[in-house]
Amino acid sequence: MIADLVRRCYAAYETKDRQILEDLIGPGFTFSSPQDDHIGRDAYFERCWPNSAGIRTIIIEKLFEQDGEAFVRYRSELKSGAVFRNTELLSFKDGKLVEVDVYFGRTLKEAP
Repeated sequence: MIADLVRRCYAAYETKDRQILEDLIGPGFTFSSPQDDHIGRDAYFERCWPNSAGIRTIIIEKLFEQDGEAFVRYRSELKSGAVFRNTELLSFKDGKLVEVDVYFGRTLKEAP
């Protein structure tokens, strides 16, 4: 079940369907990355969601789930042609996404 929720989260970025994430995010949601420290839902949609416009694909390479959490490594290609890989730890409670910790990976291919 958690794996399905994770796939829906990433699909929202590919399809640019913000409503999918709006429906998946639960109360008290926080997002952390090397650029953001435990920002809430509103700041997440303000800072992070606009990045969806530049995403062409997200391919999940590894997905492990345990105890309401999922650890994901994915590869993403941007519309610019750049390709990068990240890992994320996503936490769920009662079927809702409540926390995301992003660990930036490396650029696999620079934009032409």
